[in-house]
This record gives sequence, structure tokens and C-alpha cells, in this order.
Amino acid sequence: MKTAYWLQGGGCGGDTFSFLSHEFPDVSELFRVLDIELLWHPSLSNISPQDQTRLLDNIADGTQPLDIFILEGSVIRGPAGTGMFDTVNNRPKKELIQMLSRQAQVVLALGTCASFGGFGADQIVESSGLQFEKSEPGGFLGEEFRSGSGLPVINLAGCPCHHDVLPGVLGMISRASPPELELDHYHRPLEWYGTLVHQGCTRNEYHEYRVEESDFGDMGCLFFHLGCAGPLVPGPCNKLLWNQQSSKTRAGVPCFGCTDPEFPKKSPFFHTQNIEGIPLSLPKGVNRAHYMVYKSMAAAAAPERLTQRTAKV
Repeated sequence: MKTAYWLQGGGCGGDTFSFLSHEFPDVSELFRVLDIELLWHPSLSNISPQDQTRLLDNIADGTQPLDIFILEGSVIRGPAGTGMFDTVNNRPKKELIQMLSRQAQVVLALGTCASFGGFGADQIVESSGLQFEKSEPGGFLGEEFRSGSGLPVINLAGCPCHHDVLPGVLGMISRASPPELELDHYHRPLEWYGTLVHQGCTRNEYHEYRVEESDFGDMGCLFFHLGCAGPLVPGPCNKLLWNQQSSKTRAGVPCFGCTDPEFPKKSPFFHTQNIEGIPLSLPKGVNRAHYMVYKSMAAAAAPERLTQRTAKV
């Protein structure tokens, strides 16, 4: 049996709520099926403060082995590097995060805040991801950090992380030590972050022919005017549907790009920054000059069944 400790850092708890939507098996059965003992979760556990202190002391001195450390939310280092904005027993929580990271065989950063800092990465709150600060490697633990199994921090990005990602990663960890996880350059597992949100989007044909929407409700592409980040960021949202039902783009809402290290960006969610109608950020791997020529030709060749769309999503 493996052990896991789940800690809430600086964040909203949205990754926990997302995780509770996992269905097959549901959360009440998941840890039993995977043979993982959940030593602590801030919402699901019910032990006394004295038992919690004893548990942490035992993890710190190695009496209690720790296989998996899960951090939800960012590491709060403010004000002025003290960490006193976020405390446990009047001590900076960042000290506890460091201890648990050092003792664990595998460290998981759950959500974009834990992975890259997310909200609060300013001069006052000084939030950071475990091993990245936005897109810059380093973060709280440092670029060279490796867990007991020799792995870097595994970043399960998303705001929140998709509810099927953590169970999938836990399944791989429970079967192998260290788990055989292929990571991208931001330490996101390629099994879930190896494709763009755009891939699998039901609006792809509209995108290819540049049949655009400038308002919500119709079926066209949301990338050119409404700020959709689907062609720019990786994520499983159109591969593993939310609640096995839908995704933002299927429901007619632009992808916010929440798996990206720079999320949230300063530009508005529902506006595509452009120069003379050409988006500043182009789909991954696309040459700007070729893109301008191709999209002009594609728009001219768009079939009437796409240009005359009237159905609502």
C-alpha cells in the first residue's frame, strides 16, 4: 500500500471540487481500488489537531513513509518572503510544503496555481508554483529539485485540473515506482497534455475555413475574435469531457487557456488580440506568413453549409 498526503496551499479549493466529479470509480472507492492510503485531505479527513501534528512529526522523521505528496494551490511566500500570509500553527505553510516535498517519493502539483503560481503571483502575495514561477523554471523548490523517486514535480495544470487527470496519474503511480510518465518541458504528463484543447473541438471545421463568430451563440470558430485559446494550449478537455458530457468550446464558451503557465493573462478572456485582423498568437507550429495566405484562401473556399449556419449550440 502507498500513502498520500494532500495539502491546500494558496488557492480556492477548485481542484478538490473537480476531483469529486470523477466517476469511474468514484472518489469514495478510488483510493481503495488503487491501494493508496490517504493520510490527510483538508476537506475529506477528520482527525484531531493532535493526531495531525503527530502525523506530520512522523512524516518529518521518516517514521511514517510518504509516497505521494499532492499540493493544491500555490506556495505563498509573502509578505517580503516570510510566508506569513499563509500559516499553520503560526508558522509559514511554505515550511510544511518543503518538508513534505523532501520526504515524498512523488510530488504532484495539482492545478495551475500549484504548478505555476497562478493568481497572486505579484509583489505582495508572492505566490509561486512548486517548481515553476509562471513559465520560468525554479519556483519554490528550485529547478534542480527531485523527489525520492528521482522525478521532478509533476504538474497537473488546469483551473481546475480536469477531474480524470489526477486519478489517471495516481493509477500510474500505484503500479510503478517511479511511474513511467513522459513529461513535456513544463513537467506536464503528455498522456493528458500532449494534445491541444483544439484537437477534438467540434468547431474545428469552422476554424479551418475561418468561419468566425464575433458574438456568442452560433456554431462558428471562437478563436479569431472571442479569445479562444484552444489552438494555443494543451489539455484533455475535448478528449476527456467534463462530467463525461461537454467542454467549454462544445458549450460555446472560448477556452481560457488555463493549463498555460502564464494563466491568467492580463488580456481579456473574450477578446483576441490582433494586428489588422491577424491574431497575435497563432496556433502552435504555424508560420505567420503562410497563415495569412492560407486563411484568406480558406475563407474564400468555405462551403455554404458552414457560412449559412443558423443552429445554436
